Amino acid sequence: MTRIISGMVGGRRLATPAGEATRPTSDRVREALFSRLDHLDILVGSRVLDLYAGSGALGLEALSRGAIHATLVDSDRGAAGIARTNARGLGFADRVLVRAEPVERVLLTGPANPDERVGLVFLDPPYDLADDRLADVLALLVRHTWLAPDALVVVERSGRSAPPRWPAGLSASGERRYGDTKVWFADAPGPDDVA
Repeated sequence: MTRIISGMVGGRRLATPAGEATRPTSDRVREALFSRLDHLDILVGSRVLDLYAGSGALGLEALSRGAIHATLVDSDRGAAGIARTNARGLGFADRVLVRAEPVERVLLTGPANPDERVGLVFLDPPYDLADDRLADVLALLVRHTWLAPDALVVVERSGRSAPPRWPAGLSASGERRYGDTKVWFADAPGPDDVA
């Protein structure tokens, strides 16, 4: 059972895609991750981009804890439909955009205007996603100006995976291991850091 851990809709259950194609983030990992994000004070008022979203659990958890908007992206139409259903069921339909497209295609468009840049990005790709492809996705985030100043990027992968190759414009800011799962963090420069 996957559920929202905390916040305004804490405890509510989420539907998850059937089969092995989607790997939901465990409640334990989400609880630890969001505890850190709460400590960093990054959630309240943030716009969120949830890539490889599956059920949308990460983006929807962020909304429950004070984010103002989430874009959930998954190339699997079934998973995107479940994410859309979860958003409606939680009362977040007006604050969520679900896109059933490949992540790279979405990132190539960039945000429609600077006000739509995001302060928090989750990447929870399939464990078998090639390191080069993940590096390309991270580069697209930077190149197509998705990131607001001081944005945080969170990558979740197998604990056996190599660390992400952060492109120029993102600086590694830590990592955590939770059992077989590893989470890496990177920061975008703030307004005072940009020359």
